[in-house]
Amino acid sequence: MAKQARKAKEARKQIGLNMGSALYNDLSKLANDNGHSVTYVLERAAEHYIQFVAPKESVVRPEIMAHVRRSADKNRKLLQLLAEEKPAEKSVMQ
Repeated sequence: MAKQARKAKEARKQIGLNMGSALYNDLSKLANDNGHSVTYVLERAAEHYIQFVAPKESVVRPEIMAHVRRSADKNRKLLQLLAEEKPAEKSVMQ
């Protein structure tokens, strides 16, 4: 109940929504069938997205990491050569 009271006191921001007509119709029907407003359903969906979906999307997908590892393995010799400091360059830098 405290959460609902806190939500009632929060500042509201009116937004314009541009959504596919069929999707909006489905959302509106679902909200009405369950006794909620479209705003209520969209707020719950946004909360769910922020809490559960977005954090997982910030993690690099496994297939991308596999590609990076293969590329690093393939180019390991080049990476080692680039990392080595040549004696001639060392004396020039000093």
